Amino acid sequence: MTATVSFTIDSPLGPRTATVAYERKGAGEPLLLLHGIGHHLQAWHPVIDILAAEHDVIAIDLPGFGTSAPLPEGVPYDLATVAPALGRSALPSASSAHTSRATPSAGCSPSKSGRMNLVRSVTALSPAGFWTEAERRYAFAALLTMRAGARALPVPAVQRLSRNAAGRAALTGTIYARPSRRSPEAVVAETLALRHATGFENTLAAGGSVRFTDDVPGLPVTIAWGTRDRLLLRRQGVRAKHTVPGARLVRLPGCGHVPMSDDPALVSRVVLDTARSASPVTV
Repeated sequence: MTATVSFTIDSPLGPRTATVAYERKGAGEPLLLLHGIGHHLQAWHPVIDILAAEHDVIAIDLPGFGTSAPLPEGVPYDLATVAPALGRSALPSASSAHTSRATPSAGCSPSKSGRMNLVRSVTALSPAGFWTEAERRYAFAALLTMRAGARALPVPAVQRLSRNAAGRAALTGTIYARPSRRSPEAVVAETLALRHATGFENTLAAGGSVRFTDDVPGLPVTIAWGTRDRLLLRRQGVRAKHTVPGARLVRLPGCGHVPMSDDPALVSRVVLDTARSASPVTV
């Protein structure tokens, strides 16, 4: 069941109140799940029950996506703003957290989260920031094309397309390697989420400056890349390993950019293995 939480953000215009939607399930140490740009927390539904068997799982609709309200006027959609906001909003009763993210240019990077002591481990699924300028332009063009299509298609057309495998591939093949595994209802919902994502343009603009750095010593970091990622090509994973040499680089065979429904068991195992490698909580 989706709930909401409000929190205060420090902005150049003074304190502002923001609200995000989230789902919470399971028990144990907290595990925070962040979706990618244009998506919503339901992207994690294929794996959330598996993860919740070991963790208190918190899946968030980032500000301006899904059912979360946009950030207040004047508040930037950058990591310096969003990272501490997530710490205050999603983990009000948690002493520590693991963060897993599947995002091109949205959410918290390992470096930002680690520096702010918000997390104890990170699993980054095809993260942004390891691209060349040409690769960044290609990814942004692909995302903008998906956004334009989602906004242009009438809802009845989206519903018709979602009823067969070819239509689901046309709507979501950019981010899934196996779009036929998505249910018609899920494809309709995520297409509409992309259409109505009020934070899309601002988040995409902020994502142009995302660059990962290796400044999280001692923090377990796994960078996982789908071998059939059509948005952020898998060679960027090699650059990620060079940039963060202490990270574990994992290939996800047969998976696309958003791999949770392509191979739920594999993605769950990668996330849980990283979480288990974190130092125990001390009280």
